[in-house]
Amino acid sequence: MSEMKSPALQYRFDGPEDAPVLILGPSLGTTWHMWDRQVPELAKQWRVFRFDLPGHGGAPAYPAGSVTELAERLLVTLDGLGVQRFGYAGCALGGAIGAELALRRPERLASLTLIAASPRFGTADEFRQRGVIVRSNGLDPIARTSPERWFTQGFAAAQPAITEWAVQMVRTTDPGCYIAACEALASFDIHAELGRIGVPTLVLVGSDDQVTGPAEARTLVAGIPDARLAVVPGASHLVPVEQPAAVTDLLVRHFSTAWQQPAYDSSTGQMAVVVPQASPVVAAPQQMSPVAEIAPAAQPEAVLGRPDPYDAGIKVRREVLGDAHVDRALAQADEFSGDFQEFITRYAWGEIWDRPGLDRRSRSCVTLTALVAGGHLDELAFHTRAALRNGLTPVEIKEVLLQAAVYCGVPAANSAFKVAQQVIREETTPQE
Repeated sequence: MSEMKSPALQYRFDGPEDAPVLILGPSLGTTWHMWDRQVPELAKQWRVFRFDLPGHGGAPAYPAGSVTELAERLLVTLDGLGVQRFGYAGCALGGAIGAELALRRPERLASLTLIAASPRFGTADEFRQRGVIVRSNGLDPIARTSPERWFTQGFAAAQPAITEWAVQMVRTTDPGCYIAACEALASFDIHAELGRIGVPTLVLVGSDDQVTGPAEARTLVAGIPDARLAVVPGASHLVPVEQPAAVTDLLVRHFSTAWQQPAYDSSTGQMAVVVPQASPVVAAPQQMSPVAEIAPAAQPEAVLGRPDPYDAGIKVRREVLGDAHVDRALAQADEFSGDFQEFITRYAWGEIWDRPGLDRRSRSCVTLTALVAGGHLDELAFHTRAALRNGLTPVEIKEVLLQAAVYCGVPAANSAFKVAQQVIREETTPQE
């Protein structure tokens, strides 16, 4: 056994040095210790590599705001260790990293297991709202409710030590890194790319998972050409912790039979991947056959060699204001107001908000001040929500409004404070 910190990711190895490498990826808010019960058995056949997400488990707090960046950091770490090819099993966010590797660097991946995973984790609004809660209240509210999301009620009641361990894992995570990981999950969506995952894949889910449950697992299996489903009874989201023996058995069987081996292709003069014919690896209550591939989304057309700013605008508008707000605005548009919605998406959001000269925090400060000056209280409300999502704290928003009181007038700021105070209370109060 050895463990150390690298500039990219904190990691540890277990198992024989000459064995094939099997990587275990953690869930948001956990550490590599979530895999402790699997390692003794897995390390008999594989050199098990575990890693911590940035700011988790005492790892260096270098936030990563996308799943792609997390996957790249993992590859940098592996490259530094001379690890070129590996199997991968990941839980939730760790599963998203595995899917990203399968899509972007398939030649590195021998076999894949996605646990408590989804092609998209909830809605972007949910994760960005969680980031607002953490920024305003710290991680304690999230930590206290983690056992409810991670474990079945019976397990949490019967295992108080594990429940407290789970709370402490979250509580000791770096808040900035947690918020960045929420942003990574908010922007993760591979629905249209599932058909391009070409490695043998086991999709594993707890039967009682209320976060990413069997429905999400079936979506993955339906979209990935060579995927099998395993549903573990009596388990919720953190199934490797709640049902360790069942998960260990499934991992051993999958990686023992579905490990792709590279071989030399004489017709092309290149290395190719040979998939061994194996019997089904899942001793689970249910298996599903894959369906046809989902075609990748069409690329936006360029106008005079330049992408239409509408495409960037709708993306930024959703990220800043939230899917629910944008969907509501677009749904209310009719023949009379539709052109205006297209106008503000293309020019306000695609041309201005997407410019590189100011970051989104700064643009929120400017926008709040302008809305106070103009007395536009309805827009001030949803731009206060946007400011929280863009990283401003309630204290910083208060300072913006105080500054505006000097230059825009006390009556205008008085009305603005009432609107902003109500929004901040709604957005920063943890939901029990």
